[in-house]
Amino acid sequence: MLLAGDIGGTKTDLAIYSPEAGPHSPIIQAEVHSADYPSLQALVTDFLKKVKLPVERACFDVAGPVIDGRVKITNLPWMMDEASLTKELNFKSVHLMNDLEAVARAVPILRPDDVSTLNVGQAVPGGAIAVVAPGTGLGESFLTWDDSKYVSHGSEGGHADFAPTNERQMGLLKYMFKRFDHVSVEHVCSGIGLPNIYQFFLDTSGIVELPQVTQSLAAAKDPTPVIVNAAQDKENPSPLCVQTLKMFMHILGGECGNMALKVLSTAGVYIGGGIPPRLLSLFNDETFMSAFDNKGRFKEMLHNVPVYIILNKYPALLGAAYYGFGA
Repeated sequence: MLLAGDIGGTKTDLAIYSPEAGPHSPIIQAEVHSADYPSLQALVTDFLKKVKLPVERACFDVAGPVIDGRVKITNLPWMMDEASLTKELNFKSVHLMNDLEAVARAVPILRPDDVSTLNVGQAVPGGAIAVVAPGTGLGESFLTWDDSKYVSHGSEGGHADFAPTNERQMGLLKYMFKRFDHVSVEHVCSGIGLPNIYQFFLDTSGIVELPQVTQSLAAAKDPTPVIVNAAQDKENPSPLCVQTLKMFMHILGGECGNMALKVLSTAGVYIGGGIPPRLLSLFNDETFMSAFDNKGRFKEMLHNVPVYIILNKYPALLGAAYYGFGA
């Protein structure tokens, strides 16, 4: 049996799989609060004691770059390496991978109901595939074809420079430079980024926020869900939050187009992360695709690139399991 884990700073998803059932059908799955444990070893040991199932090997994906089998998780004081985990957990093998690499590995086995098609396009068989995932942060990865299967590659592209594409975004960049020495795409295109865009509009637009939204934001530990919900309130949407999401969608569209150009993803772009499934109605207007296509001489090529939104709730866990079974 295989143990797969999606290790995050806030929560960890664990699941056990059998070769017979495969990566789409975990035998048992659980969500654990990561900070309750001093290490991944302690968390896994406690989990296995509770489930009482024999596990021989494991594959974990982690938010951070895995270098030479070692990684430090973001937002937790956990240092992990494959050799120590294998020995201390008494497994035959343990593999660590970047979380977006795991999402990329899931792409070839996503089922029809795991995605929503945003742009049908014309996929080129064997072409590269790009993955862009705005969640708490902004993850990016890609896949290339090696004549027999797709191979996934990790990336830290979310930390590349934010490049404005219109006057308003230039204003956002100037505003952000007052707060950060380096303004990355993640600063404006993620769960971290949405409050930054909102604050920019609050401070510069002259629009007065609705009192109930101001109160909700003041009481919230995480302002992002408040902004998303207030923008999509059917009876009384917040104009500030509406403007925030519109700019977010434009920036996301531009960055997905950038990623498509960088890896020449003629077989498609897959949008993952926790935010897009909550904004499905906003993908239906022209904001995202107009920014995606707006690449000068390459506009026509990008218009032919298929674009999908990943709806599967656990693509990283799926990808980790798929790798663990020898993908």
